[in-house]
This record gives sequence, structure tokens and C-alpha cells, in this order.
Amino acid sequence: MRILRTEEQRFAQLPDFPFEPHYLDVAPNLRMHYVDERPEGEGVVEKAPHDAGPVLMLHGEPSWSYLYRHMIRPVVNAGYRVLAPDLIGFGKSDKPADLEDYSYQSHMDWLKTWLDALELNNITLVCQDWGSLLGLRMAAEHPDRFSRIIVGNGMLPTGDEKVPTIFHLWRGFAVYSPWFPISRIVQIGTARALTDAECAGYDAPFPSSDYKAGARALPRLVPTRPDDPASEANRAAWSSLRNWKKPFITCFSNGDPITRGGDRFMQRQIPGAQGQPHTTLRGGHFLQEDAPQDFARVIIEACRL
Repeated sequence: MRILRTEEQRFAQLPDFPFEPHYLDVAPNLRMHYVDERPEGEGVVEKAPHDAGPVLMLHGEPSWSYLYRHMIRPVVNAGYRVLAPDLIGFGKSDKPADLEDYSYQSHMDWLKTWLDALELNNITLVCQDWGSLLGLRMAAEHPDRFSRIIVGNGMLPTGDEKVPTIFHLWRGFAVYSPWFPISRIVQIGTARALTDAECAGYDAPFPSSDYKAGARALPRLVPTRPDDPASEANRAAWSSLRNWKKPFITCFSNGDPITRGGDRFMQRQIPGAQGQPHTTLRGGHFLQEDAPQDFARVIIEACRL
């Protein structure tokens, strides 16, 4: 496996991303980056309950922990430890150079290794896009380690559902297009106009097309057929989620054509969703960009349930 590593200087002076980097090897010579911010020092306005667990924020495609930059500090200031890893192939994490180096299961294994090494438990999961494909299955397979789930514009597909045409178009573009402009893709999924500096932040992990194999791989790894390699494991995860009685909260946006309706489906299927303060925010697919303060408030209030 040929592994690429983005030079640290490309991340210098990113707007609103002052967080100290942390790294962990999740496989031989394969390093995962993560943000780990704790409620210490100036800015912390209140204390969380003494038994409060960490808040885990999982990004999706083709973003990285930079997506949560406006949400990390408000949740930390409310008294909670926040962790935001970069999936392998994204952000400051290492990037295998071949599309075939990536699979749904490999991402699960890398993330599980990271969770185990940090000994994370009593986790509040916050997930969106591919963060939901990984996070929901992780919580379903290890329910004893998660205390609540908050899903924004995400789902856990099994391949048994009808897939929107727009997703097929997106997957074809990701695999075959010679042009794969990361920041432009994020902008298309965001209602507000990103600044040039913010676009540079999304482009920073990818100095050339060689570094984009992970970003190109994820769309084709989404289960779209009943016999997909990940379908059986995701069905098993759904069996677990249909018995999930801990808080399960949806926080979707009103402008995402890909995941629209997924919130209502999960509310009907998952017992822990009953009676919860589900919310619809204004914005596109990347609601962390369009409504970060409101999304952070949902997380803080959920942690107090």
C-alpha cells in the first residue's frame, strides 16, 4: 500500500481552526489525525455532569474535521470534551493512494482501532453523511459504548432501498470525472457562500489528484444493491438500532435532496427517537456550514437529557 501524507504547512493559518493536532497509528504506518478539545481554561462557561462522556463528531465526504470548526468550541465551552477525527484518506490523516485500498470494512476497522486506543466510552455520537454510515453501524455493533446519537443529514443504507438518481450521478462523477474539485463539491452542498479562505481549507488536504483516492472511493462504497459487500452487516446493525432505547435525535436540514426523508424514517424505526426534540435546520447538505450554532445547541441540549 502506497501511503501519502499531506505536509503540515498546507494547514497553516486555516481560518477558525486553531486546534492542536493529535495523531494515532490505526494500522502499520497509517496515521489518523484527530481534534481532541477539553473544557479547560478560558471560555468554559459551565461544567458538564461529572459522568458526561465525550462528544464524537464524525465528518463525511469529501470534508474533514474542519467541517466542525464552528461547533467544537461552543460544545467544549458548555463543558464537554469533543473529539473530531479525520477519516483515513481525508484531512490531516494519511491517504492510501489507490482506490482499492479503501473499503467500508477498512474504514470501520480503522475507526474501531482509534476508539479502542483512546478507550472512549459513554459517547455522544454526532454524525453526518459518511460519518453516519460509519457511526451508526459502530454504535449498533457496540451499543454499550454509546449513550446517545444525533444524526444530521445521514443514514445507514443496506442496499434494499431505492437510491435517488442524484446519488447515482454523484457516484459516477466521483469515480470517472478527471476533475474532482473538493471545495467546489462542498460549496455545492452548502447554501451560504464559502469564503476563498474556507475553500482553501477544504482543499488543503489534497495537494494533487494523487491524494484524492479516499474521497473518490467513498461514493462507490455506499451500499446500493441488496448483495453489496456491506449490506449484511448494515442489516444486522439495523436489527440492533430497532432495539435502541437510548436518546436518538435527528437534526436534518431542509435543503438536502440526498438524505431528505431519512429523518422521518429513523424516527419511525428507532425506539429511542420517540419523544425526542427532533429539529429541522435551514441549510444544505453541509448543515455544519449553514447552521453551526444551531446544530451545536442541539448537541448541548441533547447531552443534558
